[in-house]
Amino acid sequence: MNDDTDDDTGNAAPAGYRRSAGTPRAQARRAELLALVTDDLARHGLVDFSLRRAAKAAGTTHKVLLYHFDGAEDLLREAVELLRERRVESSLAAAFDPGHAQTLAGRVRALWPVLTGTGEGQRALDQALGLAMYDPGRHAALAVDAADRFLPPLRAMCPPQWSDQRKEEVAELVFAALRGFLVQRRTGSSEGDVGGEAGFAALLRMLEREEAAG
Repeated sequence: MNDDTDDDTGNAAPAGYRRSAGTPRAQARRAELLALVTDDLARHGLVDFSLRRAAKAAGTTHKVLLYHFDGAEDLLREAVELLRERRVESSLAAAFDPGHAQTLAGRVRALWPVLTGTGEGQRALDQALGLAMYDPGRHAALAVDAADRFLPPLRAMCPPQWSDQRKEEVAELVFAALRGFLVQRRTGSSEGDVGGEAGFAALLRMLEREEAAG
């Protein structure tokens, strides 16, 4: 991400600059701008992201973006969140496809190819996680959003008779394991992700045993 300064960069606008954007028309315009910036992020990743680049992608000016967003970091966070929302929707569509086993292990198995694929915005999402790990003081929200978005559906995949605590524990375990496998897959040997695939297979066996235990 480019740390330009002042208006060109997207540091927060001067006090009083950002006016109310709460009207339906303004909200629709904000959503339109965010979608355009998100599409650019999906194509080109986070490297050299700035308010200037975002404005060009959205066909507008940095001042218009500052009317709707609190600077480049706010815009980046929302764009990453939207990218993740798209990926989550694709993952859940696969997980809950009736053509797959309607068990926790079956659903996790079904969503894995979506998470490991090279679909829309994957590079940007990988870079966002890297930023959060590299500078958590500044970019922790880029990773926290992932947990907030993935954990509820993972809990919903658990057997309904399980207690809330058990669902929470298993969802946290699955999320942490999948994130670890993804990081290994993105940063590991170019010869293949043998260790990650073995770990994923072990995770599925563990989930099958957990479900069989009732």
